[in-house]
Amino acid sequence: MKTPTRLGLYGLGLVAIFAVAGLAASALVPHSAVQRWADGANDDGHGQGHEGNDEHGAHDGETASGLSIAQDGHRLADLSTPDRAGESGELSFTVVGPGGDAVTDFDLEHEKELHLIVVRADGKHFRHVHPERDDEGVWSIPWEWDAAGSHRVFADFVPGETGEGLTLSTTVQVAGDFQPQSPDEVVAETSVNGYDVTVTGELVAGSSSLLTMTITRDGEAVTALEPYLGAFGHLVALRDGDLAYLHVHPHADEPLPGETSGPEIVFEATAPTEGRYLLFLDFLIEGEVHTAELVLDATSEIGSSDGHPEEHEDEQQHDEEKDDHDHG
Repeated sequence: MKTPTRLGLYGLGLVAIFAVAGLAASALVPHSAVQRWADGANDDGHGQGHEGNDEHGAHDGETASGLSIAQDGHRLADLSTPDRAGESGELSFTVVGPGGDAVTDFDLEHEKELHLIVVRADGKHFRHVHPERDDEGVWSIPWEWDAAGSHRVFADFVPGETGEGLTLSTTVQVAGDFQPQSPDEVVAETSVNGYDVTVTGELVAGSSSLLTMTITRDGEAVTALEPYLGAFGHLVALRDGDLAYLHVHPHADEPLPGETSGPEIVFEATAPTEGRYLLFLDFLIEGEVHTAELVLDATSEIGSSDGHPEEHEDEQQHDEEKDDHDHG
C-alpha cells in the first residue's frame, strides 16, 4: 500500500476514535456540567463564577464581611498590642488608604468615626470600644487582654473620601493558657448585670430578618433605655467558626435627645448562610453600657429552626381556621 493511502486510512481511524470517545463522554457527562466547566474557564481566573462568594465573604451580595485585612484599596496597618493576657499596654493601628498614606478623614457612623470590635475566636471576651485618632491617623486605646488565645480585631468605619462603609480585620495571638469555650447550643435568653434579655424572631439565610430584643428586670419591663450610638441599642452579629461580621441595623428612627424607650429593641439582620451566629447587644441605662450575649441558628426557611417553630405552626393554623370561617 502506498504511503499517502496508509496516512489517509490512519487519519480516518483517528476521526472514528475521537467520534466514539465524544459519544461516550456525552453519555457519561451531562451537557449542563460541560457548560458549567466552560463558563468557569471564562471567569476571573480562580475557577469560580460570579454567583459564588465574593472576596469579602458575602454570598450573592449579602452582608457578611470583615474577614480581610484589606478591601477597596484600604488596609489595616501597624497593629500593636500587648503580647500576653493580663499585660497592660496600648492597642494601636492605622488605616492606610489607596494612596499609601494613613487615612485621617472619616464620616460619622453611629455617632463615631470608627468602631473597634474585638472577640476571641470562640466568641468569648467580646469588646466594642472607640479608640481615639491623632493627627497622623494613628488610632489608639489603653489595652489589656482578659484571656489568651487567637483574637480577631475588627475596624468598622466609613472613609470620608468614598462615603462607603468598610469592615477590616486581622488576628492577634495572645500568649497564655487558653481554654476554648465554643457555643454548643442556642441561647435565646440571658442575664447581664441584673437585666434579663430575650431575643425573638428567626434568622433565615439569605433573607432580611427582624430580631426583637426584650429587656426586663425582676419580671418588669424596662422602659428607661437611653440612646446609644444613634439608637436604643447596638447589635453586632458574628458567624460562629470564621467570625464573619454582619451589619445589623436598628429597625426604628434615630432617637431624639433625652428620649427613652423599652422594653423592646428591633433590629434587621441578614444571615448570608445557614449556621450558628453569635449576637452581642449593647444597651445603655443610667449612663452605663451593658452587653448581652445570645446565640441563634440561621436556617433555610422560616419555622425550621430550633427556636420557636410551634409559634409559626400556631399562626398558620389560626390563619387556616380564619380562612375556613370566612368562606363558611
